[in-house]
Amino acid sequence: MKISCRQFELELKHPFSISKFTRTSTPLMLLKIEHEGVIGYGEASMVPYMGESYESATAFLNLVDWDKIQYPFDFKEIITYLDSLALGQPAIKAAIDIALNDIQGKLLNKPCYEIYGADPAKMPVTSYTIGIDTPEVIREKLKDAEAFKVIKVKLGRDNDQEIIETIRSMTSVPLYVDANQGWADKIKAIDLIYWLHNQGVVLIEQPMDKNNLDGNAWLTERSPIPLLADEAVQRLADMDKLKGAYHGINVKLMKSCGMYEGHQMILKARSFGMKVLIGCMSETSCATLAAAALAPLCNWADLDGPWLTKNNPFTDPAFENGKYILKDLPGLGLTGVTSDLFL
Repeated sequence: MKISCRQFELELKHPFSISKFTRTSTPLMLLKIEHEGVIGYGEASMVPYMGESYESATAFLNLVDWDKIQYPFDFKEIITYLDSLALGQPAIKAAIDIALNDIQGKLLNKPCYEIYGADPAKMPVTSYTIGIDTPEVIREKLKDAEAFKVIKVKLGRDNDQEIIETIRSMTSVPLYVDANQGWADKIKAIDLIYWLHNQGVVLIEQPMDKNNLDGNAWLTERSPIPLLADEAVQRLADMDKLKGAYHGINVKLMKSCGMYEGHQMILKARSFGMKVLIGCMSETSCATLAAAALAPLCNWADLDGPWLTKNNPFTDPAFENGKYILKDLPGLGLTGVTSDLFL
């Protein structure tokens, strides 16, 4: 196998604020793997709070003995091998997994979504995310969201109601809410949840601290809106302790080390009777197309990465009526890769 990588700073259209921090860009490691003349592309989105960096990603890639990864790919065996090299670092592991899935699809001449048994006709709408901001900036951001049928709203500070009221002054589309662990008082939180229910909120991600299992379970028992674990569920091994504490989970490939384990998490959630949102970090078309291949297996999608950024190096995914359009192309279906991207 031939391996090439490229450090890439993904620039956001607007400063992006959640309950705990604000950022204007996200470091990525773009990955190109060539196997017997077939090229696969992968991506690691290394959002700061996850602890990965260009340095850690490069060091991890240097640990990999690529001769151990042989086709036909056994993805369970591959992720076990990658985990044996270093703890954590799910984003760079995801980049490897995504690139290998792209190669597999091209070798089989099948789209990744077909390999995973996903029906493009069952694609859910994807949301457009609005970070915490002033009413004036939120109104500007909403203008960029006109092609979307659902808005996802970041909450978790003192101005939660003001943000929702600002959005409701401009649009009546359904809302997803992500509190990013921002609510500390469960009594205030349940009152706010009922108010949000009346505002047309469809789901809420990670209302309280990820370590407060009892508090989140208390809210889940009483909430009229599905509550989803996000920061509380990174990988498949995290799921057993969450059964009954949430109505569902948010699967992100940058947390689950890629498509294989993300798919396993979807299957396990279904076996628990839990719902699934498939989401993304700040990502290009590469990683979001990988997630979109699994999205028809999920209840909801939040794969807006390419439309929140200024310098997506690939062609934007096909998008119509608020949904990804999965094309009949082998692998990820990624297009717009320029010859100089990995020089």
